[in-house]
This record gives sequence, C-alpha cells and structure tokens, in this order.
Amino acid sequence: MFKYVVKRLLLALFILLAVSIILYILIRLMPMNIIEQRYYSSLQQGQAADPEKLQAILDSYNLGDNSFGGIVGGWWKWLCAFFSGDFGTCLTNGRKVGDVIFENMGVSFAIALISLALELVIAIPLGIKCACNQYGKLDYTVTVLTMIGISFPSFFFASILIKIFAVDLGWFPIGSLNTPTANLQGFSKFLDTSWHLVLPILVLTILSIGSMMRYTRTNTLEVLNADYIRTARAKGLSERKVVYKHVFRNTLIPLVTTLAGILPSLFGGSMIVEQVFAIQGIGSVAYTMTMNGDVPFIMGYDMFIAVLTIIGILLTDIMYAVVDPRVKLGK
Repeated sequence: MFKYVVKRLLLALFILLAVSIILYILIRLMPMNIIEQRYYSSLQQGQAADPEKLQAILDSYNLGDNSFGGIVGGWWKWLCAFFSGDFGTCLTNGRKVGDVIFENMGVSFAIALISLALELVIAIPLGIKCACNQYGKLDYTVTVLTMIGISFPSFFFASILIKIFAVDLGWFPIGSLNTPTANLQGFSKFLDTSWHLVLPILVLTILSIGSMMRYTRTNTLEVLNADYIRTARAKGLSERKVVYKHVFRNTLIPLVTTLAGILPSLFGGSMIVEQVFAIQGIGSVAYTMTMNGDVPFIMGYDMFIAVLTIIGILLTDIMYAVVDPRVKLGK
C-alpha cells in the first residue's frame, strides 16, 4: 500500500507539472494582453503611458519577458509561488487569489455536498431496484424520467423551477443567499439562507440522479448475471440477502470510478446554476473573473482544481482496495 501510494504521488506531481506548463502556455498565447489592455484603459485622458511602469506590472505577474528563458523562468516562479501558498493577486479587485477562492468556496461546497448526498441516497437504491425489476413498470418509468432529466440543460431546468415555484407560486425567493429586506441573525438567518438554497440544490440533484442511476442499474444487471449470484440463490439465501450482501458491494466497484470527479466538483462550484440563481459562490466568481480576463485568478483557480482532481483520482485508486479485496495495491 505505501509503495503504491508513493508511486501514485510521484505520478501526480508529474501530471501537475504538465498541467501547469499547458496552462501557462495557454495564458501566453492569449490573442491580447489583458494586463496591457487594463493598464492603458486605466490611464486618464491625456496622460502618457509609462513603459517602465507597464513592464514592472507585467514582471510582477511573471509575464514580462517573452523570450524562451523568460517564459520558463516566469512559469517556474509562478509554480513555486503557487505551491508555497501564494496564488497571485487578482487584477479585478487587487485581492489575493487564494483569499477570493476560500471566501467564496463555502456556499458552493455546501450546495454541492448536499446535492451529492441526495444523489447517492436516491440514485443508487433506485438503480438497484430497477435492475432487480428489469423491464417492469418501475424500470420503464424511472428510465424515461431520468432520460428527460439528463437531457435538460441546467439553465433551462433552473429557469423552469424559478418560473413555477418562485414567480407563479411564490414559495421560494429569487436571487442571493438572504432576504435583503430582513435583518436576520443567528438561526433565523440560517433558515433564511437554507430556504434560498432549496431550488439550486434541487436542480443539481435532479440533473445528476439520471446518470448515476443508469450507471448503477447497468452494473447491477451485470452482477446479477454472475455465477456466484446463482450459487448464492441455489444455497437458499433470501433475495434481500443476495441483493444487499453480495450484489450491492460488487456494484460499488465500478461506481468508485465516478468518485474521482467528486472532490473538484465539491470545491469548484457550478458556474451556470450559481449564475442563474445569483449566488455568490466560487463558480459564479470564477465565471465573472474569466469574463473579465483576470489572468492571475484564472491560473490560480485552474491549478487549484487540477490539484483537487489529482487528489480525487488518488483516493479513488485507494478506494478500490476497500470495496474489492481482489485488488492488490502493492503490486
């Protein structure tokens, strides 16, 4: 186990280096220099540009030297600063990128975590139930509904829910995290915020249930046709014991693969849903910063997500040994 984890960590570092190089090159290949554009737009009318000041600003973002050595040196300085905890400074507001990420990550994490928990609680049992009743009324009904859910774009489905439950029925508020006219504190504020998050969580949950349910159903059908399941039934075990003791655990083996993307999704936010519901989460902030061409934030945020993705893949590999004793990580 230790040898395997060390090998995977070394591979993860190599992948992160490759990702950082690609990201830095893409920033260098942008059709226009956002930093120069912002500098010239900030000049007052009639004020002459100062080339030395502009060069100093470019150097502070490791983008001043366009030679090969300058590009390599700028990449290395940025990478060392990132792993030392300095993600850079935002062009838009002059704040530290790390502070902006961690301050706006909480609400996105809460929404993603709750929707993920609901997704797992609903999709996995439903997928197993449909597989055990293949081609039954429940299987057909759930399949049709999940296919409809998968086909809906998130912004379209969110707009439908807002129209029905917020505009027409008036059950839920629209926009932000709190009621602006109410001066709430403590538990009352928590309840108000929770009520504002019901629709965003509902959108993410419903749109994600379909793929997880179908994946679980397919894996369960494969396990149900295995020889050891027939043997368990032949020994006289009850159907409930066969399903939940033998089928369920082996169904989890392929599902572990999907866990690799959970970690970055928990902390990365949902750009579209947060934009539609006007939630100031990390997804909404990342969208705004990207549209504004905030180079330091884009680089810091993308590397942050890359690190989370690598960690998620590593944890997934280790989880294989937990759900499948046949996997020998040491080899």
